[in-house]
Amino acid sequence: MSLTEQQELESAYVMNTFARKPVEFVSGQGMKLYDDQGKEYLDFIAGIGACSLGHCHPALTQAIQEQAGKLIHVSNYYYIEKRGQVSQLISELLNSGSEQPETWKTFYANSGAEANECSIKLARLYARNKHVAAGNDPATAPRTVVVLKRSFHGRTLATLAATAQEVKQELFQPLPDGFVSTPINDVDALQSLFSQMGDQICAVMIEVVQGESGVNPCSAEFMQAIRDLTTQHGATMICDEVQCGIYRAGAPFAFQKYGIVPDIVSMAKGIAGGFPCGASAARAEVADAYEPGTHGSTFGGSNLAIASMYATLSTLKDGGFSESVQEVGDYFRVKLEELPQAKEVRGLGLMLAVDLADDVKASAPEVVAAGLEAGLVLNYTGPRTLRFLPPLIATKEDVDAMLDALKPLLA
Repeated sequence: MSLTEQQELESAYVMNTFARKPVEFVSGQGMKLYDDQGKEYLDFIAGIGACSLGHCHPALTQAIQEQAGKLIHVSNYYYIEKRGQVSQLISELLNSGSEQPETWKTFYANSGAEANECSIKLARLYARNKHVAAGNDPATAPRTVVVLKRSFHGRTLATLAATAQEVKQELFQPLPDGFVSTPINDVDALQSLFSQMGDQICAVMIEVVQGESGVNPCSAEFMQAIRDLTTQHGATMICDEVQCGIYRAGAPFAFQKYGIVPDIVSMAKGIAGGFPCGASAARAEVADAYEPGTHGSTFGGSNLAIASMYATLSTLKDGGFSESVQEVGDYFRVKLEELPQAKEVRGLGLMLAVDLADDVKASAPEVVAAGLEAGLVLNYTGPRTLRFLPPLIATKEDVDAMLDALKPLLA
């Protein structure tokens, strides 16, 4: 079906929640996408960071095909193949580089928002259980979750409440309460917040690298302060690694770049190479707060999802991606910084953003639109900010090719 026909049908029958670009992608391979007219595009957004192995990677494609031919779904009432192996693999990846590895337990969901919902509920339940075990009234248990201003944790009502951006919240009030925000990388403000309401705080929830607000990494000092304060006050530290995790930052998880260990980690996007999956993992002591009936999902961790995760994570773990992502990411960052139109470059690994200088005539949305015409799939997070989330298979040659096509658009 042609782009025009698809646009007409979607206009009539699909909710208008996205301002879609005027292109219909019908196939892909590696770093490349192809539209309904056969035009080739170089992909530097990877399904918003989800297609970690690029498009139609043989290991992932084969795993999905084989599993679809055997069994698609039976629900979480039963044991299925490879769920234990995937969970063990996630635990190993979370322990990467740790001198004191421990057991992590995982709950499987279908998206990053669901993974974050699980993490929030677990933090509150764990705090309640500790509070009651100490002989206290459950009604006075800590329930406040500290989040960061300009964060993004999802679009369900609870994760939207955790998303400290008024512009995204105002249309859907009233939202669930129990969330307070503090500025990113402001240690003094965080300490002051704990001084004022430390006995009410059950968790601090952060994106290690804020994605939707323009790729803003937490500082090492701020990360350490969160870990210290949550430990001192008996609260949990939640790392939302939905976008920056799964090797995106040049390590299995971005928090590992800081030498700290959180209590709960949310993940999604690249965990299954583009197949819809989410997961929340927690240190065993925290995870054991959940019991049968306290949380669940019909489709989470389905046969197809588990097969996709196993193929993706195994390929990433065995393929030297920590090193290659770091190497290509460092090269990419230098090349962006060399652009005369670059005002600031931020990020880790292959999660990067560039703010355009004030004298660049084209806005970031205009650059993205012109890029599509030139065969580039790009993304912006603000009027002057371009965000890059290429597949993790990207090479220096891919970076050069993208920049060669981008430079004329910035002139």
